[in-house]
Amino acid sequence: MAFGTEGDRFPHVVLNTEWASNDVPIVRIHSECMTGDLFHSSRCDCGQQLDGALTAIAKEGGVLIYLRQEGRGIGLVEKLRAYNLQDEGLDTMQANEALGHPVDARDYDAAIAILLDMGLPSVRLLTNNPEKVQALETGGIHVTERVPLNFEAGPENTSYLRVKKALMGHWIDTE
Repeated sequence: MAFGTEGDRFPHVVLNTEWASNDVPIVRIHSECMTGDLFHSSRCDCGQQLDGALTAIAKEGGVLIYLRQEGRGIGLVEKLRAYNLQDEGLDTMQANEALGHPVDARDYDAAIAILLDMGLPSVRLLTNNPEKVQALETGGIHVTERVPLNFEAGPENTSYLRVKKALMGHWIDTE
């Protein structure tokens, strides 16, 4: 399914598989990351998280909401500019701020609207991000369980994951 406004060329996309009718479905709200999702960049863990979520959803049934908010909401071109600054020594947060962007400009209102439209007032959320849990709870979606998506860090993304954990509060095992 696609969710957006009339004529929207880049709608949010929902993959919905069947789950037992009396179960609370497992849900992944995944923000678009072309470099990680499509090109399997090792700079982040986005591709691993998407693959892990798809595996869990295929196994249990559930929902993937793919939000079109590339680069923590700053867009692909700005994300690539931020990568250049990271190559010069800035961390992911500092790079976004140096470009005049918030650390994380993502918004989960569309995901909340999609879940409510689907009649899902409760979910088991696949995430390491406390802001997603808080956004859903504030938006009227009960998160009955947070299901972690942790993967082994590599040399290219260890620093990135440490920043997400230490400075952004993500629930990540970086060791």
